[in-house]
Amino acid sequence: MVERMVSLSVGLMLATSLLHALPEAFESNADPRTLFATLLGGLLGFFILEKLAVLRHSHHHEGDGHHHAHGHDANEAGKSGWLILIGDAMHNFTDGILIAAAFIADPHLGIVTGVAIIAHEIPQEIGDFIVLLNAGFSRLRAYVFNLICSLMAIVGGLVGYYTLDQASGLVPYVLVFASSGFIYIAVSDLMPQMQRRATVKESVPQVVLIAIGVLAVVLLTSTRH
Repeated sequence: MVERMVSLSVGLMLATSLLHALPEAFESNADPRTLFATLLGGLLGFFILEKLAVLRHSHHHEGDGHHHAHGHDANEAGKSGWLILIGDAMHNFTDGILIAAAFIADPHLGIVTGVAIIAHEIPQEIGDFIVLLNAGFSRLRAYVFNLICSLMAIVGGLVGYYTLDQASGLVPYVLVFASSGFIYIAVSDLMPQMQRRATVKESVPQVVLIAIGVLAVVLLTSTRH
C-alpha cells in the first residue's frame, strides 16, 4: 500500500507543480527572473535540508565495534526520534502555508496541492512512526506526537491564509517554492525508490499510478478557466 502511495504521489506532485502551480505563478505580474531564482533557491535549499536529514540519522549502533557504553544507542535513537518530530512539525507547518497560498491563488490549485501533500505525507508519516518506535517510543506515545506534528499543518494554514492574503504579491513566490519542493522530492527521493523495483510486475502499476495522479490533477484543474 505504501509503495502504491509513493507512485501516486509522484504523479500528483509533478503534475501539480509543472501543469498548474508554476504556470499560475508565471502568469502573474512577478518578474520571471526572480521566480526562476526562487525555483533554483528552493531546489538547492531542499537539497541542503535533505543533507541535514541524512546527517541526523548517522549515529553508531551497539555492537558496531566502537565499544560504546551500554544504553548509548538507545539514548542516541531517542535523540533521533525527537529530531524527527521537530523536523516533521516544521515540515507540516510549511505544508500548511503552501496549501493556504495555493487556495489564495486558485481554489482548484489548493485542492490538488492538498491532495498531493496528503498522498506524500501518508507514507512519510508511516515511516516516521516506525522510526519513533525504533527510538523507544511506545505505540501510543508515537501516535500522539505524530498527531501533534500533523496538526502543525493547520497552524501553518491559518498563518499562511492571514498573512499571504494581506501580502498577495508573495503568493507567486510561495507557489514556486512549493513547486521546487514537490519536484525535488519526486525526482530525488520518490522516483529513485521506485527505480529499485525494476521488474515488469512492479513497474507497470507504478506507471499506471503516476498516470492516474497526473490525470487527477488535469481533471481537477480543467475547469479553471
